[in-house]
Amino acid sequence: MGEFRSVLDVLGYLSGRWQVIRSVRDLASGATGEFSGTTVFGPLDGGGLLHREAGIFVWQGVPRPAERTLRFLPGPTPGSADVRFADGRPFHDLDLTSGRWRTDHPCAADLYRGEFEVYDEDHWRTTWRVGGPTKEQLLVTDYARAGHPGHPGHPGQPA
Repeated sequence: MGEFRSVLDVLGYLSGRWQVIRSVRDLASGATGEFSGTTVFGPLDGGGLLHREAGIFVWQGVPRPAERTLRFLPGPTPGSADVRFADGRPFHDLDLTSGRWRTDHPCAADLYRGEFEVYDEDHWRTTWRVGGPTKEQLLVTDYARAGHPGHPGHPGQPA
């Protein structure tokens, strides 16, 4: 597993500003979209990080502003986090000590399956596959630390 970078302090690793590019594909219809913007992981009162993402989401050629906020709380070990929605509801667990993590999030009748991969100090990726009666989607998000543009290519992964 030499292609992934171990993260011993997940909150320390994520802290700061990241450039974000996310591709979204509706697997049922074939429709596609892309989000581009920034994510800032800043200090959260009481510990942890506040994740604020803002940018433009273009769906089938129509651009619109998009944003979201999450809370990354300290997990049971420094390499892990408890990720929650802005209102405090649980989203998923995260443990990057091996540089790779898989997790699930049930959302009504649909299931979100997430995979997190850390490539180096300045690049990581999330892949969410959504399946169920209301959604069939694939969302791939590349993160590059601000000031370190580009996403390194990896075997079997688009650059």
